[in-house]
Amino acid sequence: MGGSRRAGQKARGYGELGQNRDDASEDAQALLGEPGGSSSRYRDGNPGAGSDDDSPLLPGGSPPRRRSFAGDRFERLTSSLRLPSFMSNSGTQEAAKDDGQDQDEDDPSSSRLVAVGSSQATRFPPNLISNAKYTALTFLPVTLYNEFSFFFNMYFLLVALSQAIPALRIGYLTTYVAPLAFVLVITMGKEAYDDIERRRRDNEANAEAYTVLVFEEPGRGMVSGQRSHKRLKSDSLRKKGKNTVNNRDRLSDIREEEERAEGDGPVAEPSSFVREVGRKSRDLKVGDVLKLSKGQRVPADVVILKCITSETTNASPVMETIAEEESLLVNTDEEPENVKLPTKGKEVESNDSGGGATGETFIRTDQLDGETDWKLRLASPLSQTLPTEEFVRLRVTGGKPDRKVNEFLGTVELLPSRRDAQDQQGALDGDEGTSAPLSIDNTAWANTVIASNATTLAVIMYTGPQTRSALSTAPSRSKTGLLEYEINSLTKILCALTLALSIILVALEGFGNTEGNVWYIKIMRFLILFSTIVPISLRVNLDMGKSAYSWFIQRDPGIPGAVVRTSTIPEDLGRIEYLLSDKTGTLTQNEMEMKKIHVGTVSYANEAMDEVTSYVKQGFHIQPTTDPSSHTMLITPSSTFANSTNVGATRTRREIGSRVRDVVLALALCHNVTPTTEEEDGKTVVSYQASSPDEIAIVRWTESVGLRLAYRDRTSMVLESTENGREIVRVRILDVFPFTSEGKRMGIVVQFFEQAQSTAPNLADSEIWFYQKGADTVMSPIVAENDWLDEETSNMAREGLRTLVVGRKRLSYEQYKEFTGSYQAASLAIAGRDAGMQRVVAQYLERDLELLGVTGVEDKLQKDVKPSLELLRNAGIKIWMLTGDKVETARCVAVSSKLVARGQYIYTVSKLKKKDNAQDHLDFLRGKTDSCLLIDGESLALFLTHFRIEFVSVAVQLPTVVACRCSPTQKAEIAKLIKEYTKKRVCCIGDGGNDVSMIQAADVGVGIVGKEGRQASLAADFSIEQFFHLTKLLVWHGRNSYKRSAKLAQFVIHRGLIIAVCQTMYSIAIKFEPEGLYKNWLLVGYSTVYTAFPVLSLVLDKDVDENLANLYPELYKELTSGRSLSYRTFFVWVAVSIYQGCTIQGLSQILTEVEGPKMVAVSYTVLVLNELLMVAIEITTWHPVMIISIVGTFVVFVGSVPFLGDYFDLQFIITLGFIWRVLAIAAISLIPPYAVKLIRRTMKPPSYRKVQST
Repeated sequence: MGGSRRAGQKARGYGELGQNRDDASEDAQALLGEPGGSSSRYRDGNPGAGSDDDSPLLPGGSPPRRRSFAGDRFERLTSSLRLPSFMSNSGTQEAAKDDGQDQDEDDPSSSRLVAVGSSQATRFPPNLISNAKYTALTFLPVTLYNEFSFFFNMYFLLVALSQAIPALRIGYLTTYVAPLAFVLVITMGKEAYDDIERRRRDNEANAEAYTVLVFEEPGRGMVSGQRSHKRLKSDSLRKKGKNTVNNRDRLSDIREEEERAEGDGPVAEPSSFVREVGRKSRDLKVGDVLKLSKGQRVPADVVILKCITSETTNASPVMETIAEEESLLVNTDEEPENVKLPTKGKEVESNDSGGGATGETFIRTDQLDGETDWKLRLASPLSQTLPTEEFVRLRVTGGKPDRKVNEFLGTVELLPSRRDAQDQQGALDGDEGTSAPLSIDNTAWANTVIASNATTLAVIMYTGPQTRSALSTAPSRSKTGLLEYEINSLTKILCALTLALSIILVALEGFGNTEGNVWYIKIMRFLILFSTIVPISLRVNLDMGKSAYSWFIQRDPGIPGAVVRTSTIPEDLGRIEYLLSDKTGTLTQNEMEMKKIHVGTVSYANEAMDEVTSYVKQGFHIQPTTDPSSHTMLITPSSTFANSTNVGATRTRREIGSRVRDVVLALALCHNVTPTTEEEDGKTVVSYQASSPDEIAIVRWTESVGLRLAYRDRTSMVLESTENGREIVRVRILDVFPFTSEGKRMGIVVQFFEQAQSTAPNLADSEIWFYQKGADTVMSPIVAENDWLDEETSNMAREGLRTLVVGRKRLSYEQYKEFTGSYQAASLAIAGRDAGMQRVVAQYLERDLELLGVTGVEDKLQKDVKPSLELLRNAGIKIWMLTGDKVETARCVAVSSKLVARGQYIYTVSKLKKKDNAQDHLDFLRGKTDSCLLIDGESLALFLTHFRIEFVSVAVQLPTVVACRCSPTQKAEIAKLIKEYTKKRVCCIGDGGNDVSMIQAADVGVGIVGKEGRQASLAADFSIEQFFHLTKLLVWHGRNSYKRSAKLAQFVIHRGLIIAVCQTMYSIAIKFEPEGLYKNWLLVGYSTVYTAFPVLSLVLDKDVDENLANLYPELYKELTSGRSLSYRTFFVWVAVSIYQGCTIQGLSQILTEVEGPKMVAVSYTVLVLNELLMVAIEITTWHPVMIISIVGTFVVFVGSVPFLGDYFDLQFIITLGFIWRVLAIAAISLIPPYAVKLIRRTMKPPSYRKVQST
């Protein structure tokens, strides 16, 4: 029992356990926007104070109350396999109380009990992936409802339906139905195609094959009292690249691996007979046990029961003596109050000594949380040592389904029989069972991938819509651009104009009623005639333009890898006034490199690192002797033997060499990095896996100076010399406390080997050391008093380096034994567990550490960040940098990246705690609007709480704001606040999961695909690969998109207005009768065949080339005022439409006849010719497509004239009288507007004309 219990304790801190521990990142809970997340969980500096957190452990002994794993209790309790909340600097769990809600204990969603390998008493949802938006029955009604929720579509639907009423009928019904049907068919067809593609992808995932272990009652197909073992070669370890399970791999593969570790021998009758079956993903159920291999996608949320691999057989020699010493370390005579040790429960019998069944596997989570680093996952020691046939005696308890991908808390219970496991009682009765805790480290969520070359057995806990992946999937977002709102305002004016014109024409004739001529009927008929004023084609043209802009962005070779995920807002890229940017991975590369190390009296950087290498070579050199034991001798911190080359060194040099050796050894051991090997092109490649790029950078640095991490598993670590490859340091890992964003430090307790022997030395006779590294703010009070730490960390921060403080402490066997007993007792306490664990670690470990040194890691600036920021600032964009880094680092990066201009004053507000002082800062900033504000998260929180409006009113006036120590919630809050206060367009850019909330809160979200994964990129509207690509996205594509759409929208409005003016002139000429001028095909063809393509070709227009746009970013600044589409430009186009409509229709009637086919032929021909020539006049830069569309459309019109005999007088068309009338009217219609445009361009040229002439 001691070995199993101790192994459970070991699992709490190894390797990639828990959440992302990058010191500049925030908790992933806050990234997902969860209430009660870690970013707000602790507040008053006393973790656990006032909390009554229930223990997940349910060991034997006196029967406890039935426990409900309800709601937020699981959010409050941290993993026993990860760093508990006591490592945080701040706060309590008070926030959890506000969020917590009692739930019914019988509600399966609040506490889930799963009988392993058996049918469940509660019905759970099927394991189906469904991303489809519609079904066959809902597609038509839902899409129609969505389409007719738009004002345009509803307006034209009413117009079309009016033609079914004889009194309102003006032309054929198809004349008004066809344009509306065209719009609906295009939109609904796109929706149908997208949904079919979603269903196709869903079906592929749901049909994926998996191997499931089926547990049958004993006696079926086996002899009682013995196992049915077959010794076969194990095929269960998949070759690299295979993603499917071969159903021929039978359970004998697993049994063979068990036999290697256990040996053969008689056993008691098993609880079940196990066989393998193949099932599709859609058929998997809660409680099924999956057999997963390397490369397989995990189909549901599972708890890992057993991991088997032959790679690590005999790899860890310390495993053999662990179980014996565990019971010695924790052997208390009295049980502390509120503590239940698992010694009274039934002991798990197992002969598995570790060997090939290490209980560990790696998974890839990039498809779940976007993080590219592998994560270590562990099987519970209780189930890892259990024969597979006995899995049916297991019962797993977990919390309700939720979306927290980095949290899980539960228990696994081993009960006397299968029937007991199927019992739905939540507690153990008496001494009949044994339980062990479960945490996030024992799970693998749906859509993660098994990365280790191992066989993993796991039980399904959550399926289908209840998986973390499904719950974390945000609904599709719908964003509307600013241009859409502006056009919507203009269409309201057009509607009012339509109604006013209809009433005026009826009023001019009089409101008197005659037989068959009722005044309100005439108003409605005029409304139908003038419906072209509100053009139905406007939405279609704008949508097609947006699609073209998105295509231009994604095909631009200057922005490789660009992805447009929200195609409705490309015009907003040209209206940005505030840019909120993350620092790490966005302005910097997130490529860490160890640049500097300080050891108290001297610092090393750049070329001086060669001296560190020399010290390491001397300090870790073992002098060969005639003694055979020297060949297996290892280095420990207290080793006194030295290289002969160091004998003549001065005392100072020997002291410095000793300090260098100690700090390098500490850095080589104190981390959560795991070396892995991969086969690439027939070569073995060693890579390092960790959740923090800082740690990988440090481990690579220790390798560069001579000390390589050769091997690591849950219990041991081996370091070797890079000079000769000899093993020089071996340690047994006793405890690991991984890094978290709250604790800002990580620690490790190790036992050193003195000889490279196969078994671990006795703890009482060997060296035990505690190493710890972390941020200077938390390490300063932990390390012994010194006079250089604060100064050196500040110096490194000013250089833009990320600092870590390294310390150590030696523990005697008695101290460690006392610590282990106290810590184990505190970890099992039912009440006040976190606070108790905090006290134990602080009392025994985190006190008076020997300060070894300070490391400085550089995060390099992204390519072309400096010129990019300068260009954006010249474009009139105010830039804010929001980061989780410290004040000094943020300041240095702001200066080095030229975010802060040379000579610009930086006003710093930090550690502001009182409201009384806040107003003084605001008053100062009001008089210094040209300065940069540097503010930390604590001060920012105070301003946002008590001086929200006052703060934002001052901050938005500043050219630059740098906010450091920001949480993801604060980032999103700032974005929303600027939007609400200024009503301006806000763009947010980031690369990490902690930037998702900020990106989603912005008007335009831009994600960078970086080392922190694709989570920000997937959540963004636009995805790019480098920060400097943002300048082209905004200054070039954004500017063009806005100007093109503004021109396109106004031209479409002009096209509808001019035909309405012609109709008005015609109605006046025929004594205010509501009769149509252009009917049926003429009305439909005008806005489709005869003018659509030339007008749409305006999306290819550009006023300046890309070089000029970059050279004169001030051109972008002009767009923020919205002058390209304003009430002024709108009414200019209205005036042009009125003039041209009156000219065309009036002169046509004067030169031909008031009504009849001759007048219609002249009027319609001039109308089409006028639109084609107006497009040509408006074009600034010609494109071949424009020429083809204009010329081609004119040819199509001329070719279609012979078929328009029902509308035109074809005999008149072939005469010279028709031709000169058309040319004369067209000239009178076009020359005055064009002349006015030329005069205005000469008298007051636009900015783009000015830069072109320079």
